Amino acid sequence: MFKKIIAVSTILLTLTVVSCKDEVLPKPGSFLRLDYPEAKYVNFENNCPFVFQMNEDAVIKGEKDCGFAITYPKMKATIYLTYKPVNGNIEKLLKDAQKLTYEHVIKADDILEQPYLNPEKKVYGMFYQVNGNAATNSQFYVTDSTKHFIAGSVYFYAKPNFDSIMPAASYIKNDMQRLMETLKWK
Repeated sequence: MFKKIIAVSTILLTLTVVSCKDEVLPKPGSFLRLDYPEAKYVNFENNCPFVFQMNEDAVIKGEKDCGFAITYPKMKATIYLTYKPVNGNIEKLLKDAQKLTYEHVIKADDILEQPYLNPEKKVYGMFYQVNGNAATNSQFYVTDSTKHFIAGSVYFYAKPNFDSIMPAASYIKNDMQRLMETLKWK
């Protein structure tokens, strides 16, 4: 009888130990879903020598010397615009804008250049898409080559991790391109 109790106890103990293992299963892949509203654009005009369209959800701050900070509070991002008059210094302004972009080459995977030409409005420039974990993902400059020069770049208030901010970076990139394409000199 005692042997039967030990045998049954041993079998039950073995079954308990074997059956109580946590089976390790890999978690299925998931993606962060960030949906942003479709962009609606409004004209921005003040006493500066240019006008452009901007996203109505963005907020303009710090208008000084026709330089602006266009903030996106929900995305924790800002487009910084800088205006400089051209006084025979177009080459220096172009070099400075290109230098600013290519300082990110250390962290960037690649930098795509997209020229922008609109002879009808006398707006010429370059749009840079910086791929990788750089501090800025998009930059541009536009000029009429004789009087006006504007440079813009976007920065996020987060550690640069391109995969995490890609949806917001793409959304703001479209806004920056819209700004370039709608810019007119007064």
